[in-house]
Amino acid sequence: MECTNAAPSYADHAREFAACASGNPSVTHFAVVAPPFPSHVRAIEALAAPLLARGHRVTWLAPADVRAWLGDRRIGFVPLGAATHPPGSLGRVIARAARPGGPWGLKRVIADMAAATRMLCEELPAALERLGADAVLADEMEAAGALAAQALGLPYVSVACALPVNREPGLPLPVMPWAPAAGDARRQRLLDESERVHDWLMRPLHDRIEQEASRLGLPRRRLLADCLSPLAQLSQTLDAFDFPRQAAPAHLHHLGPWRRASGEEAPLAFPADRPRRHGQPLVFASLGTLQGGRHGLFRRIARACRAEGVQLVVAHCGLLDAGQARSIEAAGADWVTAFVPQRAMLRQADVAITHAGLNTVMDCLESGTPMLALPIAFDQPGAAARIVHSGTGVRHLPALATVGVLRRSLRRLLDEDGFARRAAQLGSGIAAAGGAARGAALIEAALAGHDARPGASAPPAAASPRTAEGVGA
Repeated sequence: MECTNAAPSYADHAREFAACASGNPSVTHFAVVAPPFPSHVRAIEALAAPLLARGHRVTWLAPADVRAWLGDRRIGFVPLGAATHPPGSLGRVIARAARPGGPWGLKRVIADMAAATRMLCEELPAALERLGADAVLADEMEAAGALAAQALGLPYVSVACALPVNREPGLPLPVMPWAPAAGDARRQRLLDESERVHDWLMRPLHDRIEQEASRLGLPRRRLLADCLSPLAQLSQTLDAFDFPRQAAPAHLHHLGPWRRASGEEAPLAFPADRPRRHGQPLVFASLGTLQGGRHGLFRRIARACRAEGVQLVVAHCGLLDAGQARSIEAAGADWVTAFVPQRAMLRQADVAITHAGLNTVMDCLESGTPMLALPIAFDQPGAAARIVHSGTGVRHLPALATVGVLRRSLRRLLDEDGFARRAAQLGSGIAAAGGAARGAALIEAALAGHDARPGASAPPAAASPRTAEGVGA
């Protein structure tokens, strides 16, 4: 069977994967390089699972603190950065990323990114050689994986856990809240100016990427997207959810969410003293693994839900204490907890209030749940813009999301069935997109056709179509 990029069903993708694997039976040792954020770890773990099931090896290379986030014991781990990123230091990096504050705080977050890239570029080449890695799975938000792979002549695949960083004229950067220009000259000027501001802010990271590429003997690289793989670029969004692209490379594949098999998900059980009240709308609110500590915002959400007579479940990802949880319940939430089985909860929810992190957005589409997006940072404004563009929800700036604003948006999402219908329409394409199983098939197919000569994995020195990036988690 031919290994193709298009398949109409999950079963076809599974057969494609098996066919590709049978034609390339050798075991490949994959090295993973990714930013130290829990959402990225979970997504790439899911992508790695079918590779591991086929007998391949996967090893994660990262600061020591990342090891605690790995849930699949089949994945090896090599700690890096003992001098610059010692055990116990990651918490401060995560805290700065979760609440960057104003310009000075954002500057520190970008400096953290540049420092991680420097450490990885200095240590990865030797570590990959000692490991005997055959290929690299390189998260698009960390340039070091691609740079080290190119320096060693290893094939690598780019993986986009956040929105893809590919840029083209007329499209906003993935971190921006704008809609496409669509031929509007005034909007195009806005997009151009936002691009200039973004690139000025990201200059410390761009400078670091350029310096490391030069030190490793590579052609000029400056942007994250200068480091994208020429073999395969895998995205966990949907083509129908993303803005329409006119210049996407043929090897950019939208696979839908990378998730563990549904049978591995814990069952959903409401507390006995706070049962699901059938016949009453259910709202689920989560602000993700980095922003889940926003106590004041959750209280406003709870007050709005109480005023609208809906049942509210809040998951804060362990970032609130018991007293804060009780105060949110006092404001109107029915159940406040650290974690719930999110996909199972969304299958019951009538509306999701979300920070518009891509993992949660894809879960909402899968369940056909309309979204009230409150984007906070990273690529969340870009994901929220796509929520509005796709008709699957509404958005507000968190600072402007008063109780009244939240009430009006909740009522609209509950009363206008078009949002849920559109979410279900997009979500119905997730199975056909193929997810992690198709991603594994594409990875094997890309490596099977890879030119193994040293340096063959590197893209040409000339710049590819205009590309962009932003701080992502």
